[in-house]
Amino acid sequence: MAFKVAIVGRPNVGKSTLFNRLVGRRIALVDDTPGVTRDRRIHPARLQDLRFDVIDTAGLESAAAPTLEGRMRQQTERAIDEADLVLFMVDARTGIMPDDHTFADLVRRKGKPVILVSNKTEGRGAEAGVMEAYSLGLGEPIAISAEHGIGMPELRDAIAEIAGERIEQAQDEEERRALHVNDTLQGDDIDPDAEEPAYDSAKPLSIAIVGRPNVGKSTLINALLGEERMLTGPEAGITRDSISVDWTWRGRPIKLADTAGMRRKSRVQEKLEKLSVGETLRAIRFAEVVIVVFDATQAFDKQDLQIADLIIREGRAPVIAFNKWDLVENPQEMLAELREKVERLLPQVKGLKFVTISAETGRGLDRMMETAVEVHKVWNRRVSTGKLNRWLERATQMHPPPAVSGRRLKVKYMTQVKTRPPGFVISCSRPEVMPQTYIRYLINNLREAFDIYGVPIRVILRTSENPFAGKAKERD
Repeated sequence: MAFKVAIVGRPNVGKSTLFNRLVGRRIALVDDTPGVTRDRRIHPARLQDLRFDVIDTAGLESAAAPTLEGRMRQQTERAIDEADLVLFMVDARTGIMPDDHTFADLVRRKGKPVILVSNKTEGRGAEAGVMEAYSLGLGEPIAISAEHGIGMPELRDAIAEIAGERIEQAQDEEERRALHVNDTLQGDDIDPDAEEPAYDSAKPLSIAIVGRPNVGKSTLINALLGEERMLTGPEAGITRDSISVDWTWRGRPIKLADTAGMRRKSRVQEKLEKLSVGETLRAIRFAEVVIVVFDATQAFDKQDLQIADLIIREGRAPVIAFNKWDLVENPQEMLAELREKVERLLPQVKGLKFVTISAETGRGLDRMMETAVEVHKVWNRRVSTGKLNRWLERATQMHPPPAVSGRRLKVKYMTQVKTRPPGFVISCSRPEVMPQTYIRYLINNLREAFDIYGVPIRVILRTSENPFAGKAKERD
């Protein structure tokens, strides 16, 4: 099990900046606004030769438990409880504040090893703030600049001194795992003509949960995990970062990504919200299955449709989850209405899968996960070239391509060039004038013939290249 290091401190002292530096890339949102981070985030980190897991936390604030700030503090305390080492961060520019003393006492009571880190020491006048940090009684402060990378060797030595062999063992284990992976990859020749292997139900699956603000995305992830992992509440827009969590469902590794709610583009004005939406888009692009959460009591808002359309255009495997089903008064009537609206308002993907759930009560969550796996199988489906061309011959005989400008179009052959989502190339004459209605006919017939429902399908038309085109006829 990896050594865990939690970064804690007041808001806006640079915790997320240090987190990003240790991780090696910009994952956590960083802004001058205090309180940007709200959920705790865990990610593998590297500091020179050390390997460990680092936990980014919300800024510690004095507030009552029912408030948003109070719930954020509870998340941070959970991070301290599960960490092996705490980096207590203060701001050398502003000096030590009363809250620093309060939270230093809190960390001390937890009984975990603590390293005092004085951040933002790159400018003049920071020395006084570093010296003032001694008053916290947490030992000698390490002066760093998370933004500029100053003081990282000293921080590395302090972590290594406390962690000792625990980090070295984790590092050795990681190296052995990497060697094993390299040995597996070497000599793995892939035959392009080989049949696609059977679906691997043990392979890790990446799922993103998206939707409008306050539809219950974080509550849904907490219900799946069986713990209060994500910050939730009646306030809209609590989640700002895209947080990934490792989970296991029926023995299968799952990476769940909670995302910020996506409002209409015209309403997104603040820089911080734009950053949050950018993180959500990134999570969608890196996911395999995307579960779009609709509020069953206010389903099919214009923004709901735009989010679903975005996921389809990105080529992800979509599943619609109608949440808050426990609040619906006439379930049977509502179900029939939703089924009709899914087919009518989202015609881009025929057979789009949807489920009804209640994140609050846990109803329908297993069925949702079963549907996600089912859609993922279809998203990975491959059809052999022989089967495709036998189908294509029948389809063109039943409904021949139309004539354009007095010349009938010819469809010659077809092959699948990719999966995730399924992508096909059709060789035909004059692809630029092929009517969209005929392409839709082929796609719908293709779905029916090979059971490729519920996922996007990509079809590209190409013409056979004439090797003699553009060459003058040879003369004797």
